[in-house]
Amino acid sequence: MFTIYIPKSQKETGAFKPQKVEVMQLIQQTDAQLIHAFMQGHETALEVLINRYKDKVYTSVYMLVKDKYLAEDIFQDAFLKIIKTIKEGRYAEQGKFLPWAIRVAHNLCMDHFRRTRHQVPITLPDGQDISNLFGAGDMVADGIEKRQVHDSVRKLVEELPEEQREVVVLRIYADLSFKEISDVTGVSINTALGRMRYALINLRKLITDKQMVLR
Repeated sequence: MFTIYIPKSQKETGAFKPQKVEVMQLIQQTDAQLIHAFMQGHETALEVLINRYKDKVYTSVYMLVKDKYLAEDIFQDAFLKIIKTIKEGRYAEQGKFLPWAIRVAHNLCMDHFRRTRHQVPITLPDGQDISNLFGAGDMVADGIEKRQVHDSVRKLVEELPEEQREVVVLRIYADLSFKEISDVTGVSINTALGRMRYALINLRKLITDKQMVLR
């Protein structure tokens, strides 16, 4: 369905070309062992790891963006970022490769939504515009002022705890239902609703603490 292009090192050419037996041995190894092998220069170890989880990561991306070609692009970017992180020795999620990989992919999805849907109306679960959090009321009638509200809200959303931020972005920018958010994040609908509720509480607190006023 899709291919990740991994530059081959000299160890994988000529006499060092991995044999089928080596691949079979790698398949039996744990995620942590494969990552360690890759960091030691065995490129094939990473290919085995990617093949182990590529379908799950791709599916999680597709569930968010609902576009085959966009999902493939984001999937490719996610694994390139994953490879770069591991190569630079910054991977620290011991024993938790798949959740981390999915989180990297989801973050790229959210970046996409933030870039492309900056004019999407932002509404609360009860249907009210989220600008009401600012007490802005009639101030947001003008288009420029409306965009100011949305930009301010986006900056505040970035300050939320990760689990709350994820639900807010998936609900507002990806326009997913709470049932869909539940499926994507692997939590119950009630948990997703609870995270959204706490996110809104924290947004109100941030607005108050920062004494934000739109001009």
